[in-house]
Amino acid sequence: MTDLSFDRDFDVNPGEAVALSPQVRRIVVNNPGAFTFKGTSSFIVGRGRVAVIDPGPDDELHFAALLAALRGETVTHILVTHSHADHSPLALRLKQATGATICAQGAVAPARETGLRLDASIDHGFAPDVTLAEGDAVTGPGWTLAALFTPGHMSNHMCFALREEQALFSGDHVMAWATSVVAPPDGDMGQYFASLRKLLDRNDQIYHPGHGPSRRDPLPLVRGYLAHRRMREEAIRARVAQGARSVGEIVAAIYAGIDPRLHGAAALSTTAHLEHLVAQGKLRKTEGIYEPA
Repeated sequence: MTDLSFDRDFDVNPGEAVALSPQVRRIVVNNPGAFTFKGTSSFIVGRGRVAVIDPGPDDELHFAALLAALRGETVTHILVTHSHADHSPLALRLKQATGATICAQGAVAPARETGLRLDASIDHGFAPDVTLAEGDAVTGPGWTLAALFTPGHMSNHMCFALREEQALFSGDHVMAWATSVVAPPDGDMGQYFASLRKLLDRNDQIYHPGHGPSRRDPLPLVRGYLAHRRMREEAIRARVAQGARSVGEIVAAIYAGIDPRLHGAAALSTTAHLEHLVAQGKLRKTEGIYEPA
């Protein structure tokens, strides 16, 4: 069973710490937009001795809201799902204020910068104190956060599994409000497909994504993501077979109904699909032109 029905019913009060479970609180940044929906979500995990996941952009009001929510508690770890500019920049200031250790998969090389700006631009100043590998875990009283490497949306994307609640902090890998952008050269569609399939072997009961509402019973949504990407890729291959040669032609044909503000992101995801089709031998690329194989 698949389910790509999106949930955009997400009323938030930016800066307010909302308890989602005994161990999880969410604070949303006041940075709404075409890529961020109602804003980026920061999460506090635990009570007393806690971890913060995705501190967010370098926003003064959000920094103050985080410190207010954390008053009287000790932040031991700062975990970052990926180093896009709406997720990671505040990590350094939070570390300086709390003494916590920044943990993530790693940084992204400057040469891999994409052309997509706004909230999806890369935070090249990001550098974790501790580089996490698949299965590495950080712990506190009553909580364990295990790293799950999920490249695709970004080459250093990680999800974090809260074992005690069978919950997954899914970053921008899987969200309930919309599909995720895969933007070359750092984003990779082949990796993204593999990272989606990886989730199918897990028993997480709820996802807490980086934007929008949480999603219970998430596996139908993951299957829906996979089906949608397969359908999109087939539509792109069909357009090339019919004579389309430019990314612009393809985007105009198959993304006609989306918000015009997202056309740049659609072009990047289309390019990612084209490159994936070339890698599979289903298309060939000659001097920047895509043609049937």
